[in-house]
Amino acid sequence: MLGPLLRMTTYVRHIYVMLEACPPGQQGKKSMPEDPRDMNDDVRVRPVQGADAPTLAALLNEIIARGGTTALEQPFTPAELAEAMLTGPDVYCCFVAEDSTGDLVGFQALTRWGHLPDGVGDIGTFTRVGYVQRGTGSRLFEATRRGAQEIGLTAINATIRADNSGGLAFYGRLGFTDDGISRAVPLADGTPVDRISKRLALRSGD
Repeated sequence: MLGPLLRMTTYVRHIYVMLEACPPGQQGKKSMPEDPRDMNDDVRVRPVQGADAPTLAALLNEIIARGGTTALEQPFTPAELAEAMLTGPDVYCCFVAEDSTGDLVGFQALTRWGHLPDGVGDIGTFTRVGYVQRGTGSRLFEATRRGAQEIGLTAINATIRADNSGGLAFYGRLGFTDDGISRAVPLADGTPVDRISKRLALRSGD
């Protein structure tokens, strides 16, 4: 019995090391990009409400503080986030994801962006650090796609840091294709990082 037990212990430790090798909140995103078919029935998606701003600002600021996955580098106050991504005049739509206890675990915003043509919205997806349930982003995107089509948008743009392999894989699985690249965009500390733009065309019958 000792041999099988040692092998099982080694296996469990190996799995633990694999999980810890990813940044917190990224387990399952880089090695196993989210599959739109892998949905979580415990997640409820609804339109954002003004009262969600403080919780969502805290959620996003933790992602920003961790670094490495978002091009955003400055924290938001609840009022700033509401204006920019939740309910402001340049927001086409925004949806939040709640877990089975009602806690907010992520949000997805579709906004106007200056360099994009009319009819194209810019998407941002954010999930709580440490939350590893697969399918949350895809469930949010179901609602975002419907919202974009209902208001007559023709396409959705996603701009992702080139070093965010999990984000690139996520949008690729949703059907986004490469649309352009901005080379060596500096971070606040001067580090150059490419930005990859991906685009999804919308059709009214989808």
